[in-house]
Amino acid sequence: MKQLNKRIDRHVDRLKAILLALITTVLLTTNCHSEPRMIIGNFSAGNLDGWQEKTFKDRTFYRFVKDNNTTVLQADSHSNASGLVYNQSVDLTKTPVLHWSWKVSHSLGNLDDRTQSGDDYAARIYIVVSGGLAFWNTRSLNYVWANSIPEQTAWPNAFAGQNVMMIAQQSGNEKAGQWIHEQRNIRQDFKQFFHEDIKTIDAIAIMTDTDNSSKQVMSWYGDIYLSTQ
Repeated sequence: MKQLNKRIDRHVDRLKAILLALITTVLLTTNCHSEPRMIIGNFSAGNLDGWQEKTFKDRTFYRFVKDNNTTVLQADSHSNASGLVYNQSVDLTKTPVLHWSWKVSHSLGNLDDRTQSGDDYAARIYIVVSGGLAFWNTRSLNYVWANSIPEQTAWPNAFAGQNVMMIAQQSGNEKAGQWIHEQRNIRQDFKQFFHEDIKTIDAIAIMTDTDNSSKQVMSWYGDIYLSTQ
């Protein structure tokens, strides 16, 4: 009888463990699906659907490569400048937080980020609010891997002035060669830098460019998405 009871207890314990695992799985799945998520760059799937190239001076070479068994988008720039643009209206009242990951081979040295000759970056991500026919009202946040300006510094773009605010998300070479996972609440950033509650954006773009400095750099971009938090 004692042996039978022990067997029953063992079976009960196993059933409890299985039930707990099932409950945990259900909760995790529910939490994953309860948070709205908008995929912008599905690079890990080798997918560039919806992305269009915009060339400013010759072409930065973008291609998919493997990095630690993960597919990522590599950018290779030699004195040129082109970007990839994803035109998509995004409701910031639902998904205001931008998530991305990136890595650079190196920054572009002691360039003065505030000048036109220094307006080159190993990696950058644009968030664009279109002005429509009134193109002069187009506004943009530009998160960059800065060259010499300290992290979290913000300044008007040397070409576009106050309509484009540059933000040094990373800077210099201290973290070069490392994957960095980033997130920004872009609705809050628009409030801070443009003093306006922007509820919709119209496009997201990435660019690695060295046309002003005539330098060479490589960078890598991981998946990009928006979420509630």
